[in-house]
Amino acid sequence: MELPVAYTDRMKLLLGDEFEAYLESMSSERLYGLRVNTSKISVEEFEKISPFPIKKIPYIKNGFTYDGNAFSPAKHPYYFAGLFYLQDPSAMTPASRLPVSPGDKVLDLCAAPGGKSTELAAGLKGEGVLVANDISAKRAKALQKNLELFGMKNIRITTEYPDRLCEVFEGYFDKILIDAPCSGEGMFRKDPAMIKAWTENSPAEYAKLQEQIVKAAVKMLADDGYMLYSTCTFSPCEDEGTVLKILEADESLELVRPDWYEGFAEGIPEAVDSTNDDLKKCIRIFPHRMDGEGHFVALFHKRSTTKNDNKIDKKSVYNKKSKNSKKTITKEDKAVFDEFLQLCEMDISAYCIEDHSGKLYLKSSQMPDINGLKFIRDGLYLGECKKQRFEPSQAFAMALSKKEFKNCFDISSKDERVVRYLKGETIFFTEDEVKAINDGHVLVCTDGFPLGWGKKKNNTLKNRYHSGWRLMS
Repeated sequence: MELPVAYTDRMKLLLGDEFEAYLESMSSERLYGLRVNTSKISVEEFEKISPFPIKKIPYIKNGFTYDGNAFSPAKHPYYFAGLFYLQDPSAMTPASRLPVSPGDKVLDLCAAPGGKSTELAAGLKGEGVLVANDISAKRAKALQKNLELFGMKNIRITTEYPDRLCEVFEGYFDKILIDAPCSGEGMFRKDPAMIKAWTENSPAEYAKLQEQIVKAAVKMLADDGYMLYSTCTFSPCEDEGTVLKILEADESLELVRPDWYEGFAEGIPEAVDSTNDDLKKCIRIFPHRMDGEGHFVALFHKRSTTKNDNKIDKKSVYNKKSKNSKKTITKEDKAVFDEFLQLCEMDISAYCIEDHSGKLYLKSSQMPDINGLKFIRDGLYLGECKKQRFEPSQAFAMALSKKEFKNCFDISSKDERVVRYLKGETIFFTEDEVKAINDGHVLVCTDGFPLGWGKKKNNTLKNRYHSGWRLMS
């Protein structure tokens, strides 16, 4: 691997005697990781049913590595059931070190494609709120798919610049994660294209952007809240340099040492000509020290300065009307949906239902009703009422468990029909299955985990699996 001379010269200064070990690691094979979705299955249970060999990542409670040359987890039915997310081991660190608790109001500010958002949402355990934001609507579509694949309900996916969110959410969030855009030096081994994109000026240019993003984020952090800043680069000006600017700009912030692992390296104050030893509380992940690529993590705590009740109704934008204003479900749509709910045993008592021209959304009562923001998803999309019937959504299927729907077709992950279903083909039932399953909407599962919908008539299951999610040959 040929690295830029300007880059290697700087890494020699940064690593000193460890530089040769780092250089050697860049020639070794990258690791492949997966993270278990603990909102659907426990780590222990997944270890029992994993269809391929996995090895525990010691610094991630629900993280594993696997042989990416021998196995393709993204083609297995368990991937389509949302049981795991494929992610580099070091990239699992930021979300694992932000102390999210059920009921928290959480912001993932640079969220696409969703690896960190899915873990943060799982940590909420169905309580509280997750706002997952990305300024790119195109990238936010991937974010949406991953959150829906994981079966998350209490989410809002926005596509706003940080300053715009700041106007609405000042002092609102208990926890904020910023996995900031960066020069990507920690991705060089995994993605050689990042080497070609890197220039000597890249770190300084990204550092300016990072400072702007974090300044807006700090304004949205509630008193006694925690904010985690991370990058996948080794550049001191983007890492310790940005952290130092944050600390100097806001005296209410203090660095906290995250849960530590022996393979972590400390932050390096001298790399930015600083004598602030608090910078050593930051985490640096180097590929020659531990499994994974490269990451930097800094955890901030905001000391309490004023009483804060996390309310935002003082903002003028709260009272503005927009085309996305809340709509109460119509009498006609309610009748159609109630009929479908006779098959469903999901507890929705803590939620409200919004009706947008026949499209129904399940929205947490804890979700702030904010108008004026650009978003692509606000709560759980349940489905659409049309022509006196209700068509449930793919997201609704993924948010259910098998026990929450009365008419299920549970197919073994080893049955060739599960692959046919995931490809969008029609499925035919055996004689015993015909007797056990009623006509109408069917929740299709594999080994007890939902995959999507079908509609049974006699011995045939008409495929209703989401066309954009289908398994490609």
